[in-house]
Amino acid sequence: MRNQSLTYREALRIAIEEAMNADERVVLLGEDVGNYGGCYAVSKGLSETFGANRIIDTPLSESGFVGAGIGAAIGGMRPIVEIMTVNFSLLALDQIVNNAATIRHMSGNQVSIPLVIRMATGAGKQLAAQHSHSFENWYAHVPGIKVLAPATVADARYMLGMALKDPNPVMFFEHVMLYNESATTPVPEDCPDMCSALVRRTGTDISLVTYGGSLPKALEAARQLAKQDVSVEVIDLRSLRPLDTDTLFRSVEKTHRLLVVDEGWRTGSLAGELCALVAENCFWSLDAPPIRVCSEEVPIPYPKHLEDAVTPQVAKIVEAVMGLVKQEIVP
Repeated sequence: MRNQSLTYREALRIAIEEAMNADERVVLLGEDVGNYGGCYAVSKGLSETFGANRIIDTPLSESGFVGAGIGAAIGGMRPIVEIMTVNFSLLALDQIVNNAATIRHMSGNQVSIPLVIRMATGAGKQLAAQHSHSFENWYAHVPGIKVLAPATVADARYMLGMALKDPNPVMFFEHVMLYNESATTPVPEDCPDMCSALVRRTGTDISLVTYGGSLPKALEAARQLAKQDVSVEVIDLRSLRPLDTDTLFRSVEKTHRLLVVDEGWRTGSLAGELCALVAENCFWSLDAPPIRVCSEEVPIPYPKHLEDAVTPQVAKIVEAVMGLVKQEIVP
């Protein structure tokens, strides 16, 4: 029912279940996705419904089971591969970058890889340096794959199904701090597509661009800034590859200022790419230099106060916006 509440985690589970009911070629494989129900309980209960032939617990070998997913996709299946955390995806980097992303190109468009690779990303759960980073931009750098970062319950519910219908491999990043977020049960109209950026809040003074787990922080910063008569337009990228630059450029041409919030590290960040794109295409519309708020360039610490200190937070976003509105360069 429309007036009922749904969590981000439940939305993902419903999307997987719906896809598996609609198409027997859809399978889910990964570490602990079966009896355990997934590292973040997204697949809880699905093994009882679909059995071990479709909800497949794999050995602890990311390269092995991602490779199996690629092979299954080539063979006509529609696999969903779950990797526990983005850090562990580095063990499958060869399979993703050298195989999944290239086979369609190298086969002259004769072989498709309809594969979705899901994983948790980001900090906030005190999982320390080997489980808490944001490597989305590493994958957004690679042609041949799509990179999605759903930040809302509606996008979690419907973007996954859209990704499963794509003939190309799709990386699907789920921020760990979003799994318990809840919202009114969405309808398809709440998620128009999977590749467009959406304006989550309209404004006139500055364009605040972000994605994934930083969206709630950006919206809260915008609410606080409204009390100081600063009108912030909040853009949710949703897709990191391809990028919807049209929405970005229209917003900057209206507000004349850009702040990008990116939980990745500043050096080589997606935020840097967005600032460069705006500088190249909207230079004469800018009243101040584009600014980035990123994570500090250290491994993510374990203690909560240090974890919060090194990642983008509402207060830091508000400070950066105020600096830009005053046309000051904020380091």
